[in-house]
Amino acid sequence: MSGTRPTRARAPVPPLALSHPAMRLATAVAALCIAVGVSFRLSDTDLWQLLVTGKATWALHRVPTTNLWTWGNAGAPQVASSWLFRALLWPLWDHFGLAGLYAWRWASTLAAFAFAWAAARAMGARGALVLVVLAWGALVYRLRSEVRPETLAAVLFAAQLWILASRRAGQGDRSGWIVLIAWIWANAHISYAVGLFLTGTYLFAERLESQRAPHGPAGPRRSLWLALGASMAVSFANPSGWRMLAQPFQFFFLWRGEPMFRTIEELGPLTLGAHWRSGLPLLMAGWPLLAAWRALVAPGPRRPDPVEWVLGATFTFLAFSSERFLGLYALAAVPFVARELEGLLEALPRPAWGAGAWARGGLAAAACVAIGIPEWGRLGIPLGIGFEPAAFPVRACDFIAAHGIRGRAFNHFHLGGYLAYRFWPERDRLPFMTTQPENAPRDDRAMAFDALTQRDAWLALDARHRFDYLLLARRQSPGERLEQNLEGDSAWAMVFADDAAELLVRRAGPLGAVADSFAYRIIPPSEDGRRRLVGACAANTALRHRAIAELERQAAASPENGIAHHLLGIFEMMDGRPEEARAHLERTLVLDPLVPGVHPLLGTIAAARNDPREASRQLQIERRLHGASLAPKPAGGS
Repeated sequence: MSGTRPTRARAPVPPLALSHPAMRLATAVAALCIAVGVSFRLSDTDLWQLLVTGKATWALHRVPTTNLWTWGNAGAPQVASSWLFRALLWPLWDHFGLAGLYAWRWASTLAAFAFAWAAARAMGARGALVLVVLAWGALVYRLRSEVRPETLAAVLFAAQLWILASRRAGQGDRSGWIVLIAWIWANAHISYAVGLFLTGTYLFAERLESQRAPHGPAGPRRSLWLALGASMAVSFANPSGWRMLAQPFQFFFLWRGEPMFRTIEELGPLTLGAHWRSGLPLLMAGWPLLAAWRALVAPGPRRPDPVEWVLGATFTFLAFSSERFLGLYALAAVPFVARELEGLLEALPRPAWGAGAWARGGLAAAACVAIGIPEWGRLGIPLGIGFEPAAFPVRACDFIAAHGIRGRAFNHFHLGGYLAYRFWPERDRLPFMTTQPENAPRDDRAMAFDALTQRDAWLALDARHRFDYLLLARRQSPGERLEQNLEGDSAWAMVFADDAAELLVRRAGPLGAVADSFAYRIIPPSEDGRRRLVGACAANTALRHRAIAELERQAAASPENGIAHHLLGIFEMMDGRPEEARAHLERTLVLDPLVPGVHPLLGTIAAARNDPREASRQLQIERRLHGASLAPKPAGGS
């Protein structure tokens, strides 16, 4: 018999205690990474509708249940959705401004992931690895961190998950708090049904587990049934009653099929490839594999976790169906993925140096930073505190206020929230439609969408409402032709334009004097028109100089005018002034670093001054950002 050495089982390494300095350091780094990840400029146009509703709630001393925000159907009944969040948000903005909004953003994100961490610990994930998973989940959650009601819903979801997970682990029954969460949730966000589903999932799991141990205690199961029933009952305690509770089902079965709602990007299906920097594809592939590993391969009792499989399947489906659910998906995934990864790590060989407390804490802290760098470096979503200047029609509304523009407005609906915020309660300055198009009459929604693409539909809508001025997004969505159609209509004059919006007024009527004084006669409102203008100006020096004068007026009217600077840069190159052109083009990139065709122009200027290295660098940047095609798009509007 040959001699063999008996295998020695590896002693498990105890998890780092929360009080250990290495764990404290790793926790602080993870929290900092989570906060940094959500520190990018605010661009969600819903914000202003939320703020004006909160403002009205405090000013009127009641929750508005009729339409106060548009001139067309003022006074019509309206569901007071997310009224509680709006009422909470307004004092933060009113007293603290931008700092209050970011304080909410940081606090709500950290609170949500703190509850997710507590849920993971209740499930058994108590090591430093869970901090890395939290930081990973926060990268997926990041794009859902704009200041909006779902951030409060995220905190409620994670808190309820912790209550249910700790209860299931025998760490105390806090089911009564679920009822309070349900009431807050129903009044704060239309995703309230997710909380009911979460409770139902744990009840389902308890039912399965009771069949395996039929003589277990029945009292805890009854308490969860009572919490679910009471949660359903208190959800009706809101200002709009059943109509508020019906909204998510109306979205799913009725509204999401309408053309206008299909243009809302976050309501569309998930584009997985756009999220590779956050590690979302790996998370979506890895979670079910880890759950299968737990059920089939992991040491110890092998049994699938019904809660994990139900929540994993449900939230993966929801995330793929709509990007709006990515935040809840991330929070649902974190505790389970942390538990399974920690179990997998324990089953794998580990070098001796990796068992030390400082090694584990240091590696966790370093990993939190390393996985965040690709996502934080996204050029289109740079880190910074403030508002995205081209997202909101601030300067256009300044022009409206300064020049007495009143009457019936037509607007792209995503600009309507700021218009309502800026001018409520002045009814003759309210928008045609706000960022909640579901509150507009259905035929207006349909006609407004068609008006953006079809000339006859625009003429029919204008004949129906007789608009006095138009507030339109400067950057057109694919397929939109309203601006092109207006170029051939002498009834309208563009009087203001920057990167966020352009303002057109009717020449005949009370705004005729504004049209006479401020109309742009050379610069057209559409992207196609600006492209044609560039071609015409290349062969017509007099026209080019008239265009330059109008563009300089545009640039002076608003600091957010990269489109004007782009065109000025092109025209300065035509006039043989490369340094002046370079200044305008560089200003364009400061305002929007993703404008295609600017880097090749800068490369041409660099080549002309005998700087081949800079010329090559500019072309390489263009290739990296926009692919192999280097043909410039000199319209200033792409």
